[in-house]
Amino acid sequence: MSKQKLDTLAVHAGQENPDPATRARAVPIYQTTSYVFESTGHAANLFALKEIGNIYTRMMNPTTDVFEKRVAAIEGGTGALAVASGQAAETLALLTITQVGDEAEPISFFTTHSPNWAEK
Repeated sequence: MSKQKLDTLAVHAGQENPDPATRARAVPIYQTTSYVFESTGHAANLFALKEIGNIYTRMMNPTTDVFEKRVAAIEGGTGALAVASGQAAETLALLTITQVGDEAEPISFFTTHSPNWAEK
């Protein structure tokens, strides 16, 4: 766990250095859906996960990356995953603890908050 206090982690974790393009201390908000590849080889390496980098904003976004690193640092974890909705969070939590062939009995929390999901 980091020796930094919560206030410092909340402001700086995930972005230890200023933004390289602007030298801004605050994390830039990247409002983009897609990224430019240096070459076809670069694109192939990214899609094959041989290199880490941005392909499409739903898979990786620099702003989201910093947010996930901050949450992990604050919680003392090794990583975090940000999703766009509570429904996605519920689904990922359930998929994490189940395996093929398991049966899940919906509890009142899921049926109260996500009735359509539980009925399918």
